[in-house]
Amino acid sequence: MQAMNAAVRAVAMPPESSIAHLYAGSNLADAYAVDLPHQEMGQMAMDGLARHVLGSQPGWARLLMTVRDAIVKPFGIKTATQLAAVPDGRIGIFRIYAVSDDEIILGEDDSHLDFRLSLLRDRQAGLHGNITLSSVVHCHNKVGRAYIALIKPFHKLIVQRSLARAVQGGFA
Repeated sequence: MQAMNAAVRAVAMPPESSIAHLYAGSNLADAYAVDLPHQEMGQMAMDGLARHVLGSQPGWARLLMTVRDAIVKPFGIKTATQLAAVPDGRIGIFRIYAVSDDEIILGEDDSHLDFRLSLLRDRQAGLHGNITLSSVVHCHNKVGRAYIALIKPFHKLIVQRSLARAVQGGFA
């Protein structure tokens, strides 16, 4: 597992991302990059890459999401079950905001916070290119700030493990 995690690295927030204008004043902003294992990944559609990365969450992360849903439901915060039930324009629980040849923007707006994820491909980096997963969160109130404080350590682990698992799976 350690060798797999070594492929994932924390990086600066990419200035070329479509969500760069959201970095300032955010309550959470982070970015992690990983090299693509095969040349074909440089040609893959961004929604396919995003489906693979976001679908590579470890089982414990899915369990945490179930616990999260039980806790937040009484506060009127959207649950993963509610978000995933929306039929179109989503990858899992994430709404698709924009897709280009080398970037997909996902996220959600809710009463407590707004968040965006950017999966950005750099075809020139590394041997076969790389992808950077950036997260930006803007909280609206105390509930949002408390929520981010609680989930931040889990968020970082989930992002890192999802990227590592996607590489280990070869983005197949």
